[in-house]
Amino acid sequence: MTTQIFMASTLYGTATLAAALDTECFRPASRRILLVSNNAATPETSPGVDEMPGFERLRGRFDEVVSWNETVSPFHPGGWAPRLDDVPLWERHLRLAWGLGDDDVELAVESIQVNPALGVAQIFTGAPVTVYADGLMSYGPTRNKIDPLVGTRIDRLLHLDLVPGLKPLLLTEFGVEAEIVPTDAFVKVLAELVDTGDTLPAIEEPALLLGQYLSALGILTAEEEEALHVRMLKGAVELGHTRVVFKPHPSAPARWSRGLEKEAQRLGVDLTVLDTPVLAEVLYQRMRPALVVGCFSTALLTASALYGLPVARIGTETLLEQLAPYENSNRVPVTIVDALLPELGDRGAVESQRPRMTVADLNRLVRAVGYAMQSKIYPELRAAAESYLTKRLNERTLRYFKRRRLTSLGLPGGIPVQLAFIPRNATVRRVARRARSLKRALG
Repeated sequence: MTTQIFMASTLYGTATLAAALDTECFRPASRRILLVSNNAATPETSPGVDEMPGFERLRGRFDEVVSWNETVSPFHPGGWAPRLDDVPLWERHLRLAWGLGDDDVELAVESIQVNPALGVAQIFTGAPVTVYADGLMSYGPTRNKIDPLVGTRIDRLLHLDLVPGLKPLLLTEFGVEAEIVPTDAFVKVLAELVDTGDTLPAIEEPALLLGQYLSALGILTAEEEEALHVRMLKGAVELGHTRVVFKPHPSAPARWSRGLEKEAQRLGVDLTVLDTPVLAEVLYQRMRPALVVGCFSTALLTASALYGLPVARIGTETLLEQLAPYENSNRVPVTIVDALLPELGDRGAVESQRPRMTVADLNRLVRAVGYAMQSKIYPELRAAAESYLTKRLNERTLRYFKRRRLTSLGLPGGIPVQLAFIPRNATVRRVARRARSLKRALG
C-alpha cells in the first residue's frame, strides 16, 4: 500500500498538482492526501487554499484533505520544525492521526528549503520526495544548503514551462532532473475555474494591474508599494487605457485601494478594485485584458506564455537595486521579468511585445546571477559566470549584479585589486552615504 501526500499552500500550486495528476506525472497510489498549509503571517484572518473560490473543482483529485495548521497548532507552519530527537515520535503520531498505518509514503512538496515543507520531509525520513514549483523561483538557485538526508531523497523537480527553453537551477546541486508539467493540461485545469468568483464584474479588455504585497516580504515599504500601484495606473492611462482593473494581493490592506481610487478619479479613469480572491488566470479567461501590468509576478509570465496576452513590467529596476541580501530568492524572478518583458513606460516595446533577450542569453544570465547568489552551493558555475561577465557585462546588464559582490568573489566587473580598500575605508563610505542622501533629497 502506498499513500501519496501532496502539500500545497496556494490555489495556483494546487492547480499545478492537479495538472500533474491528470497527465500521470505521479504513479498510481492506494491513497492521495492533500495537505494544505496556510502560510500567511496571520492565518486566522487570511483564507486558506481550501477556502478559495474554485478549490472544490480541484478537490476531486485527492481522497482526503488535511490541514497542516491544525496539525501543528498553536505553532505557525512557517516557524515550526520537529526537533531531531522528536522525529520518530512525530512520524508515529502522523501515521496514527492520518490513518497511514504501515503504508509506504511518497511526498510532493513546494519550497523544500524552508518550513513547512522541510519539516514534513524530515518527519517522513524514508519517503522519496518530488518538489514541484508553481512560480519563477524554480529557475533560480536553492536559497540555502539543504540537509543531504533530505536533498538526496529528492528525485525530480516538476515545474511549469513559463519561460520555454529556460532551464531550472533549483536543486541541481543534488543532480535533480527537471520535468515539465504539460502546459495544455495546466491550461485545461485553469479552464475548470473560469466560472468561479460569481461576484466578479463583467468587464471587457481592461488594463489589469497585479498587486503582490511586497512590503510584507520586506522588499518595499508600504508607502513605496502604494506609489508603485499609482505608477502602474498612470502608465496604463498614458498608453490610452480608460478601463482599469486592480487585483490586490489577498492579504494586502484595503486602504491601499483607496489611494489608487483617488488617483483614478483625478485622472478620469474607470477603476474597478476586485475584492474576490481569485487567480489572475481566471481574470485572463473572463476579461481577456488588453494589457497586464505588474512588478515581477509569476502571473505576468502565465499571461504571456499561456494566454498570449500583452504584458508590461514596472519597478523591477528599483527592486534589483534594493533587494537585500544579494542572495534574496526573489532576485532571479525579478531578473527574468526585467530581462524579458517590456517596461511600462516604453510604448514601442509594449506594443511590439518582442522579448528583450534571447532564451540562450537568459540561460547564461541566470546561471551567472545564480553563481553570484550561491557560489558555495554551485561552485561548478564559476566558469560560466566568468565567461558571461567577461563578454556581456555592460551598463544594461550591470543592474543584475553588485560591484561589491563581484569583488568579494573575484569575478570580472568587480573593483580592481588596487582599489579594493575603498569599500572598507570608513571615510570613503561616510562620504558616499552623504552623497546618496543628497541625491535622494534632490530627487
